[in-house]
Amino acid sequence: MVSSAITVLIVDDEAPIRRFLKATLGVNDYRTLEAETGAEALRLMRHVAPELVLLDLGLPDMDGLDLIREIRAKGPVPIVVLSARGEEAAKVAALDLGADDYVTKPFGTDELMARMRAALRHRLADRGAEPVFRAGPLVVDLARHVVTRDGAEVKLSPKEFAILQELVVHAGKVLTHRHLFRAVWGQDDGDQTSLRVYIRQLRVKLEPDPSRPSHLLTEAGVGYRLVS
Repeated sequence: MVSSAITVLIVDDEAPIRRFLKATLGVNDYRTLEAETGAEALRLMRHVAPELVLLDLGLPDMDGLDLIREIRAKGPVPIVVLSARGEEAAKVAALDLGADDYVTKPFGTDELMARMRAALRHRLADRGAEPVFRAGPLVVDLARHVVTRDGAEVKLSPKEFAILQELVVHAGKVLTHRHLFRAVWGQDDGDQTSLRVYIRQLRVKLEPDPSRPSHLLTEAGVGYRLVS
């Protein structure tokens, strides 16, 4: 359960979904605000500062991607997108514009709560949390540039470490292919086959079972996510 001080702005033009989300979040001790349109969401945000925004991209008055751009220009509030299946291009665009995560409709309550908690944790980490990632026997210490598994140091190539570092900094958040190319190679596009090879090598070195990864996950058509 989380503090009732956490306020979530629900932006969705479908009243049944807003009712469902309001009831679900209420049971989990979140406060909620509701907006049916992008314009209404922006009006609310001029008076109240929510700690998180749940945003459906299909709004009646404006493109949800434009709303993400406007919200992100105002500050770092976490944004979790509610998307329909098969919207890979829209998911990628939303993440590249600054959304923290997305949940595909229809979604389960447990998944939604987990994604919201991860987005809130990630924003707290942006404010100075210690850059150490722990997941069972795997420990990544960015300050010391040391990676260990079961207490033994794991040797990574410079590119492997650079990719892992970006995933650790944004742990819990899906990073698009473009994000990784920008952060590691300094370019908007690159060879996705090469990126897949690096990810495969990292899994061999870090995962208990590389064929069934539990930490370094693929988001089909979008990118990769590091989870604990």
